[in-house]
Amino acid sequence: MLRFSVLLLILLSGCRVSSDLQRTPLIVPDQFRSATLQSDSASIGEMKWKDFYTDEILRDLIDTALINNYDMQVALNKIESAQVLLSQAKWNNVPEITFNGIASSSRPSDNSITGLSIKQFGIGSRHIEDYSANLSLSWEADIWGKIRNQKNGALAAYLQTGEAKKLIQSNLVAGISQGYYNLLMLDAQLDIARRNVKLNDSTLHIVELQYQAGQVTSLAVQQTEAQRMAAAQLVPQFEQRITIQENALKVLAGRLPDKVQRTATLFQINTVTNLSTGIPSVIVGRRPDVRAAELTLTISNANVGVTKANLYPALRISASGGINAFKASNWFTIPASLFGIVSGSIAQPILNQKRLRSQYELAQLERARSILIFRQSVLNAVGEISDVLVSIEKLKLQSDIATERVTTLKKATANATLLFKNGLANYLEVITAQGNVLQGELELATLKRAELNAVSNLYRSLGGGGQ
Repeated sequence: MLRFSVLLLILLSGCRVSSDLQRTPLIVPDQFRSATLQSDSASIGEMKWKDFYTDEILRDLIDTALINNYDMQVALNKIESAQVLLSQAKWNNVPEITFNGIASSSRPSDNSITGLSIKQFGIGSRHIEDYSANLSLSWEADIWGKIRNQKNGALAAYLQTGEAKKLIQSNLVAGISQGYYNLLMLDAQLDIARRNVKLNDSTLHIVELQYQAGQVTSLAVQQTEAQRMAAAQLVPQFEQRITIQENALKVLAGRLPDKVQRTATLFQINTVTNLSTGIPSVIVGRRPDVRAAELTLTISNANVGVTKANLYPALRISASGGINAFKASNWFTIPASLFGIVSGSIAQPILNQKRLRSQYELAQLERARSILIFRQSVLNAVGEISDVLVSIEKLKLQSDIATERVTTLKKATANATLLFKNGLANYLEVITAQGNVLQGELELATLKRAELNAVSNLYRSLGGGGQ
């Protein structure tokens, strides 16, 4: 029997019921749409986040978040768990060796075969003792690649946790930077609102003097006061948003809600000037979400191999050897007490064949689904990068136009105030000009924040921040 098992092992050792899945090609364009910023094969996604973000306060926030953020800590814990499972899978094809020690004493019935045998052979004791100590070895031959696929699946699962950690880190870096930019925008808008309140105070004072002189009616005072209150109402609104944004940044950094120190203003923040995207196939293939989807496909393919191997016979070779004696005094009588057993077995599932085949078919469907999800992740990645590129381009144009508009409105406000003081313009022209400046400056700050966020999104979508 053993010779037959060894011969069968030799004949089938090269057989595999499944093969390694070929790497699914990335179907991407030669260049991202709207990639007017692309200049060479290098990509800003290859930059470390400390080189991409230059503001020291922002760097400190990101560095703190990467250490204390709970999502990051959970991701690191999952990596450790996957590493343990990988180490376990590597030992799946190592023979199992166990030690057994047995001591027993039994008193058989006098009318049993054992009892009658004791009487027949004249054994003095009515008890049967048995003492045994042995090492047993069991090994399953990986004929169909089942264990190999288990190891491949465990390795892919381990690598997938690494990609998940990179994805969390990349999103965390982008989230911290965008929250910081939003905080600077709110600072700028609060300053704009306060300056506009002071400007309205000056206008209201002039209108009140004119009312006392009988030059305008009470309606002018009321409308000017209403304009001032509209600007003043923005102040507590922005203060509320600033506090909430500060709390959000601290919590994201794994800290208790508190004030966030900052030294730079919104319009002092500079970003990398050369926003090159690099080669699409390289960039998309490096993204953590795409890599994770590809590793999911690897796991699904390995599961197909495991479930298919379960349909075929399993060859197991076992051996056991040690010492055995009826009396403890004869236990170490060598070689009389030595024994050894070697056996080989082949197990072929029969009654549960339908269940195993259903598992195999489900694994095939899961692999097909993983292929679709992987292709979708590639398509989404290309679309996301293309969207960010056009956003950067168009937001820059909007920001330039808004800057010119605010400059023009400030000149118009200054002229309207001067004409109003000299009686050449009415109060409505002044408060209208002041309201336009307020809205124009608030919109300019919003556009500046959106432009910074778009650059941060480009860095993230190119795989940056996960290094």
